[in-house]
Amino acid sequence: MSRTHPSPPLRPPRVVVVGAGVGGLAAAALLAHEGLDVQLLERADGPGGKMQPVELGPLRLDGGPTVLTMRWVFDALFERLGESLDRHVHLQRCDVLARHAWNADERLDLHADLAQSLAAIAAFSGPAEAARYEAFCTRSAQVYATLDRPFMRSARPTPLSLTWRVLRQQGLPGLRQLLRISPFSTLWQVLGSYFHDPRLRQLFGRYATYCGSSPFEAPATLMLVAHVEREAVWQIEGGMARLAQALVRCGQQQGVRLRCNAEVKRLLVQDGRISGVALADGETLAADAVVFNGDARALTTGLLGPDAPQDLAHGQPSLSALTWHAEVEASGFELSHHNVFFGPAQGYRAEFEAIAAGSLPASPTVYVCAQDRSGQARAPRPGPRRPERLMCLVNAPADAHGRGLTHEEIARCEAQMWGRLREAGLRVTLSGPPRLTRPQDFAQRFPGSQGALYGPASQGWRASFQARPAGRTSLPGLYLAGGSVHPGPGVPMAALSGQLAAEQVLAGLASTSRSRLVAMPGGMSTR
Repeated sequence: MSRTHPSPPLRPPRVVVVGAGVGGLAAAALLAHEGLDVQLLERADGPGGKMQPVELGPLRLDGGPTVLTMRWVFDALFERLGESLDRHVHLQRCDVLARHAWNADERLDLHADLAQSLAAIAAFSGPAEAARYEAFCTRSAQVYATLDRPFMRSARPTPLSLTWRVLRQQGLPGLRQLLRISPFSTLWQVLGSYFHDPRLRQLFGRYATYCGSSPFEAPATLMLVAHVEREAVWQIEGGMARLAQALVRCGQQQGVRLRCNAEVKRLLVQDGRISGVALADGETLAADAVVFNGDARALTTGLLGPDAPQDLAHGQPSLSALTWHAEVEASGFELSHHNVFFGPAQGYRAEFEAIAAGSLPASPTVYVCAQDRSGQARAPRPGPRRPERLMCLVNAPADAHGRGLTHEEIARCEAQMWGRLREAGLRVTLSGPPRLTRPQDFAQRFPGSQGALYGPASQGWRASFQARPAGRTSLPGLYLAGGSVHPGPGVPMAALSGQLAAEQVLAGLASTSRSRLVAMPGGMSTR
């Protein structure tokens, strides 16, 4: 009688995720939750990507994103991992979305509460303009509702597939809304049909910069950013890095193995599909799939070797920035958490024309994050002359040609920045030299990005379909995540890209049947 030997257990599929920004963190945690063997590699000395904090002596300041929107993305992500977002981070909803100033006498707060914003705009620009703002809010909410599931939460569509998805998910009413979203108009043009006060057109036009684009070139669909922000803006106690740390902890609990100071130099390919990665120190790691959570341009420019796909879509690089992080004593202007200081509305176009020409603007808009201030309407004031942490940001051109901004250019821009704050009544006394970050510094930190902070810019209606590559590439086994790919830049959108990449990895591995997927409770849909 012959003896039957049990078959050896099949190993779980091996996945390497390159880049521990929020997209990579999300993809790694979800894949590990599904039972895959996941290694997460990060070339920097810590995870977080653009959420890594800036250290200023003993102080830690947000280095990139400063607040969280689209909280539901992270509530759903942590729930899939068997966790709760609230168990890991403390969130406080902002009553004041942003404080805006044009000079010492022209100030406007936008509020989470619509009635408060209507009253503020009526006092600032008149009741008719407040009514137009209410109509704008209704329209931006409709655009968001139309594009949420069929575009932002789905693999990159074509115009035809987007139409089909909207029709299938929302029926004829959704299709009528899709036809009304003004895809062939720029954001600036559509804002002109709503706002007669040029300052309000300037204020809402700035929302295009949240995606690294000019309002004079960006599609009108970016009005949905106004709805996302009005829906809810959240501060994270301890800064945005706490969110990255929470995702790291959850991923490691699922089995993710995180390695920092591990730079990937080459993708390995065998028999026409991905087989692993080679590190800068010569080590090689085998993989059945690789998720690249970096700038997609790094692949097409050969930074990961000759076998990387060359057919990835990417448009012109988005905006970069000059940022100054400092400890200061501030007075004369009551700062909120988010503050925007504008120049004259008639000079707004010149700001973006200068950036498009590769120069710093002569009259820049200045964003100031007062990191020790709350976005609450009745937040207590810091004590008199109490030091606090500020981040100041001015939009700048990407370092597309590698020349970098000169010391003279930066010094002139910095002087203009402090002058803009003084014009609004804000007096700032520095406790020490600020920490400056330039476009060339961002280019060095994020290879292939050319210093652009948001991937490719959104220019024209085709940008939604052509400027950003999809998560699945033409090289079998290689997938993309991060702000340079679909659905776009920003913390929640990058997290969605990581989720989409994880779903595509699972679908790809299931179709090849190279190894057995381990069944786990609470599994993730691969639709």
